[in-house]
Amino acid sequence: MTTVGVVTGAGRGMGLACAERMAGTVDELLLVDLDEAAAKEAAGQLGGRAYVLDITDADGLRGLAERVAGLGTLRAVAHAAGISPSMADWRRIFEVDFVATARLAETLRPLATAGTAMVCFASMAPLLDPTVPPPGALAALDEPLDPGLTGRLREALGESIEDTGTAYSWAKRGVHRFVRQEAVRLGPAGARICSVSPGIIDTPQGRQEAGEHPSMAALVERTPLARRGQAAEVAAVVAFALSAEASFVNGIDIPVDGGVLAALGAAR
Repeated sequence: MTTVGVVTGAGRGMGLACAERMAGTVDELLLVDLDEAAAKEAAGQLGGRAYVLDITDADGLRGLAERVAGLGTLRAVAHAAGISPSMADWRRIFEVDFVATARLAETLRPLATAGTAMVCFASMAPLLDPTVPPPGALAALDEPLDPGLTGRLREALGESIEDTGTAYSWAKRGVHRFVRQEAVRLGPAGARICSVSPGIIDTPQGRQEAGEHPSMAALVERTPLARRGQAAEVAAVVAFALSAEASFVNGIDIPVDGGVLAALGAAR
Protein backbone atom coordinates (compact mmCIF):
# COMPACT_ATOMS: atom_id res chain seq x y z
CA MET A 1 0.00 0.00 0.00
CA THR A 2 1.40 3.38 -1.03
CA THR A 3 0.65 5.97 1.66
CA VAL A 4 0.11 9.62 0.77
CA GLY A 5 0.59 12.70 2.93
CA VAL A 6 -0.65 16.23 2.19
CA VAL A 7 0.59 19.48 3.72
CA THR A 8 -1.06 22.76 2.76
CA GLY A 9 0.81 26.01 3.20
CA ALA A 10 3.92 23.87 2.87
CA GLY A 11 6.15 26.55 1.39
CA ARG A 12 7.02 28.37 4.60
CA GLY A 13 6.53 28.76 8.32
CA MET A 14 4.59 26.17 10.25
CA GLY A 15 3.45 24.43 7.07
CA LEU A 16 7.04 23.82 5.99
CA ALA A 17 7.91 22.62 9.49
CA CYS A 18 5.01 20.14 9.30
CA ALA A 19 6.21 18.96 5.89
CA GLU A 20 9.68 18.37 7.30
CA ARG A 21 8.20 16.16 10.00
CA MET A 22 5.90 14.31 7.60
CA ALA A 23 8.67 13.54 5.09
CA GLY A 24 9.75 9.96 5.63
CA THR A 25 6.51 8.93 7.32
CA VAL A 26 4.60 8.51 4.04
CA ASP A 27 5.55 7.11 0.65
CA GLU A 28 4.31 10.12 -1.32
CA LEU A 29 4.29 13.67 0.03
CA LEU A 30 2.26 16.42 -1.66
CA LEU A 31 3.43 19.92 -0.77
CA VAL A 32 0.55 22.29 -1.46
CA ASP A 33 1.08 26.04 -1.68
CA LEU A 34 -0.20 29.01 -3.67
CA ASP A 35 3.41 30.13 -4.16
CA GLU A 36 4.79 27.88 -6.91
CA ALA A 37 8.43 28.75 -6.23
CA ALA A 38 8.08 28.04 -2.50
CA ALA A 39 6.28 24.74 -3.15
CA LYS A 40 8.95 23.60 -5.58
CA GLU A 41 11.76 24.59 -3.26
CA ALA A 42 10.19 22.64 -0.40
CA ALA A 43 9.63 19.65 -2.68
CA GLY A 44 13.26 19.75 -3.73
CA GLN A 45 14.43 19.83 -0.14
CA LEU A 46 12.12 17.09 1.12
CA GLY A 47 11.77 14.78 -1.86
CA GLY A 48 8.07 15.47 -2.21
CA ARG A 49 5.83 16.67 -5.02
CA ALA A 50 4.89 20.34 -5.38
CA TYR A 51 1.21 21.06 -5.95
CA VAL A 52 0.26 24.66 -6.67
CA LEU A 53 -3.23 25.46 -5.40
CA ASP A 54 -5.41 28.26 -4.09
CA ILE A 55 -7.18 26.40 -1.30
CA THR A 56 -10.34 28.43 -1.85
CA ASP A 57 -10.67 26.99 -5.38
CA ALA A 58 -13.24 24.16 -5.25
CA ASP A 59 -12.20 22.79 -8.65
CA GLY A 60 -8.57 22.88 -7.59
CA LEU A 61 -9.39 20.94 -4.43
CA ARG A 62 -11.14 18.28 -6.47
CA GLY A 63 -8.02 18.06 -8.60
CA LEU A 64 -5.96 17.58 -5.44
CA ALA A 65 -8.22 14.74 -4.30
CA GLU A 66 -7.86 13.08 -7.71
CA ARG A 67 -4.09 13.39 -7.46
CA VAL A 68 -4.08 11.81 -4.01
CA ALA A 69 -6.29 8.95 -5.14
CA GLY A 70 -4.02 8.35 -8.12
CA LEU A 71 -0.94 8.09 -5.92
CA GLY A 72 -2.22 5.77 -3.21
CA THR A 73 -4.02 5.74 0.15
CA LEU A 74 -4.51 8.96 2.07
CA ARG A 75 -2.64 8.67 5.34
CA ALA A 76 -2.07 12.17 6.73
CA VAL A 77 -3.16 15.76 6.13
CA ALA A 78 -1.66 18.82 7.83
CA HIS A 79 -3.77 21.81 6.81
CA ALA A 80 -1.62 24.80 7.70
CA ALA A 81 -2.54 27.18 4.86
CA GLY A 82 -4.21 30.37 5.98
CA ILE A 83 -3.97 34.12 6.28
CA SER A 84 -3.72 36.49 9.23
CA PRO A 85 -5.75 39.62 10.04
CA SER A 86 -3.41 42.07 8.31
CA MET A 87 -3.46 40.18 5.01
CA ALA A 88 -7.04 40.61 3.72
CA ASP A 89 -10.50 41.97 4.40
CA TRP A 90 -12.92 40.21 6.72
CA ARG A 91 -14.81 38.25 4.09
CA ARG A 92 -11.61 36.89 2.54
CA ILE A 93 -10.39 35.84 5.99
CA PHE A 94 -13.50 33.70 6.42
CA GLU A 95 -13.11 32.23 2.93
CA VAL A 96 -9.47 31.24 3.41
CA ASP A 97 -9.28 30.37 7.10
CA PHE A 98 -12.64 28.68 7.61
CA VAL A 99 -14.63 27.90 4.47
CA ALA A 100 -11.59 26.43 2.70
CA THR A 101 -10.92 24.20 5.70
CA ALA A 102 -14.43 22.75 5.49
CA ARG A 103 -14.22 22.41 1.71
CA LEU A 104 -10.85 20.63 1.86
CA ALA A 105 -12.14 18.19 4.45
CA GLU A 106 -15.32 17.55 2.48
CA THR A 107 -13.34 16.93 -0.71
CA LEU A 108 -10.91 14.52 0.93
CA ARG A 109 -13.53 12.76 3.06
CA PRO A 110 -14.29 10.02 0.47
CA LEU A 111 -10.58 9.08 0.54
CA ALA A 112 -10.48 8.61 4.32
CA THR A 113 -9.91 5.09 5.53
CA ALA A 114 -8.72 3.32 8.66
CA GLY A 115 -5.63 5.17 9.87
CA THR A 116 -6.22 8.39 7.97
CA ALA A 117 -5.62 11.45 10.16
CA MET A 118 -6.01 15.19 9.58
CA VAL A 119 -4.89 18.19 11.60
CA CYS A 120 -6.32 21.64 10.87
CA PHE A 121 -4.66 24.82 12.08
CA ALA A 122 -6.89 26.97 14.26
CA SER A 123 -5.79 29.65 16.73
CA MET A 124 -5.86 30.52 20.38
CA ALA A 125 -7.66 33.78 19.45
CA PRO A 126 -11.22 32.52 20.11
CA LEU A 127 -10.02 30.82 23.28
CA LEU A 128 -9.01 34.23 24.63
CA ASP A 129 -12.54 35.60 24.21
CA PRO A 130 -14.49 35.29 27.49
CA THR A 131 -17.84 36.48 26.06
CA VAL A 132 -20.75 34.14 25.40
CA PRO A 133 -21.18 33.72 21.62
CA PRO A 134 -24.62 34.60 20.21
CA PRO A 135 -26.53 31.43 19.21
CA GLY A 136 -27.24 32.84 15.74
CA ALA A 137 -23.53 33.26 15.05
CA LEU A 138 -22.77 29.71 16.19
CA ALA A 139 -25.57 28.37 14.01
CA ALA A 140 -24.02 30.16 11.04
CA LEU A 141 -20.60 28.66 11.78
CA ASP A 142 -22.14 25.21 11.78
CA GLU A 143 -22.94 25.61 8.08
CA PRO A 144 -19.54 26.69 6.69
CA LEU A 145 -20.40 25.96 3.07
CA ASP A 146 -23.58 28.06 3.12
CA PRO A 147 -23.06 30.82 0.50
CA GLY A 148 -24.77 33.19 2.92
CA LEU A 149 -22.33 32.51 5.77
CA THR A 150 -20.79 35.96 6.08
CA GLY A 151 -24.18 37.65 5.73
CA ARG A 152 -25.59 35.55 8.55
CA LEU A 153 -22.59 36.34 10.74
CA ARG A 154 -22.93 40.06 9.97
CA GLU A 155 -26.59 39.88 10.98
CA ALA A 156 -25.82 38.03 14.23
CA LEU A 157 -22.74 40.00 15.27
CA GLY A 158 -23.20 43.41 13.72
CA GLU A 159 -20.53 45.56 12.15
CA SER A 160 -17.91 44.41 14.66
CA ILE A 161 -17.35 41.32 12.50
CA GLU A 162 -15.90 43.56 9.79
CA ASP A 163 -12.84 44.15 11.96
CA THR A 164 -10.27 41.73 10.56
CA GLY A 165 -9.02 40.66 13.97
CA THR A 166 -12.56 39.83 15.06
CA ALA A 167 -13.21 38.02 11.79
CA TYR A 168 -10.05 35.97 12.23
CA SER A 169 -11.07 34.94 15.74
CA TRP A 170 -14.53 33.90 14.56
CA ALA A 171 -13.12 32.04 11.56
CA LYS A 172 -10.87 30.02 13.84
CA ARG A 173 -13.78 29.43 16.24
CA GLY A 174 -15.46 27.92 13.21
CA VAL A 175 -12.49 25.60 12.68
CA HIS A 176 -12.77 24.40 16.29
CA ARG A 177 -16.45 23.60 15.82
CA PHE A 178 -15.97 22.03 12.40
CA VAL A 179 -13.30 19.63 13.68
CA ARG A 180 -15.62 18.33 16.38
CA GLN A 181 -18.37 17.72 13.85
CA GLU A 182 -16.05 16.19 11.24
CA ALA A 183 -14.70 13.72 13.79
CA VAL A 184 -18.20 12.26 14.04
CA ARG A 185 -18.42 11.94 10.26
CA LEU A 186 -14.98 10.36 9.89
CA GLY A 187 -15.19 7.96 12.81
CA PRO A 188 -17.06 5.14 11.04
CA ALA A 189 -14.23 4.94 8.49
CA GLY A 190 -11.64 4.63 11.26
CA ALA A 191 -10.28 8.09 10.41
CA ARG A 192 -9.52 10.97 12.77
CA ILE A 193 -9.29 14.76 12.79
CA CYS A 194 -8.01 17.30 15.33
CA SER A 195 -7.04 20.95 15.36
CA VAL A 196 -4.08 22.78 16.86
CA SER A 197 -4.21 26.32 18.22
CA PRO A 198 -0.76 27.90 18.17
CA GLY A 199 0.14 30.72 20.50
CA ILE A 200 2.59 33.45 19.51
CA ILE A 201 4.92 31.63 17.12
CA ASP A 202 8.10 33.05 15.60
CA THR A 203 7.35 32.78 11.88
CA PRO A 204 7.46 35.38 9.08
CA GLN A 205 3.67 35.70 9.21
CA GLY A 206 3.74 35.93 12.98
CA ARG A 207 6.35 38.68 12.88
CA GLN A 208 4.25 40.57 10.33
CA GLU A 209 1.25 40.44 12.66
CA ALA A 210 3.37 41.53 15.62
CA GLY A 211 4.44 44.57 13.63
CA GLU A 212 0.81 45.44 12.93
CA HIS A 213 -0.39 44.69 16.47
CA PRO A 214 2.10 45.69 19.19
CA SER A 215 -0.31 44.32 21.80
CA MET A 216 0.91 40.83 20.87
CA ALA A 217 4.09 41.59 22.82
CA ALA A 218 1.97 41.61 25.97
CA LEU A 219 0.88 38.03 25.27
CA VAL A 220 4.51 36.98 25.01
CA GLU A 221 5.17 38.65 28.35
CA ARG A 222 2.22 36.78 29.90
CA THR A 223 3.38 33.43 28.50
CA PRO A 224 4.72 31.31 31.39
CA LEU A 225 7.61 30.08 29.24
CA ALA A 226 8.45 33.75 28.60
CA ARG A 227 9.16 33.43 24.88
CA ARG A 228 7.65 32.94 21.46
CA GLY A 229 7.14 29.42 20.21
CA GLN A 230 9.00 27.94 17.27
CA ALA A 231 7.41 26.46 14.15
CA ALA A 232 9.16 23.16 14.84
CA GLU A 233 7.48 22.95 18.25
CA VAL A 234 4.03 23.24 16.70
CA ALA A 235 4.99 20.76 13.97
CA ALA A 236 6.06 18.23 16.58
CA VAL A 237 2.56 18.30 18.10
CA VAL A 238 0.99 17.99 14.65
CA ALA A 239 3.26 15.04 13.88
CA PHE A 240 2.12 13.27 17.05
CA ALA A 241 -1.55 13.96 16.33
CA LEU A 242 -1.13 12.47 12.85
CA SER A 243 0.80 9.43 14.06
CA ALA A 244 -0.48 5.96 14.94
CA GLU A 245 0.54 6.70 18.53
CA ALA A 246 -2.36 9.18 18.68
CA SER A 247 -4.84 6.64 17.34
CA PHE A 248 -7.46 7.47 20.02
CA VAL A 249 -7.03 11.25 19.89
CA ASN A 250 -9.95 12.61 17.90
CA GLY A 251 -12.23 15.63 17.59
CA ILE A 252 -10.30 17.91 19.95
CA ASP A 253 -8.28 21.11 19.78
CA ILE A 254 -4.72 21.09 21.10
CA PRO A 255 -3.35 24.48 22.21
CA VAL A 256 0.40 24.91 21.63
CA ASP A 257 0.79 28.21 23.42
CA GLY A 258 3.52 27.99 26.04
CA GLY A 259 0.87 28.20 28.78
CA VAL A 260 -0.52 31.66 28.02
CA LEU A 261 -4.12 30.44 28.10
CA ALA A 262 -3.50 28.94 31.53
CA ALA A 263 -1.94 32.19 32.74
CA LEU A 264 -4.76 34.37 31.46
CA GLY A 265 -7.38 31.98 32.80
CA ALA A 266 -5.79 32.04 36.24
CA ALA A 267 -5.72 35.85 36.15
CA ARG A 268 -9.46 35.98 35.35
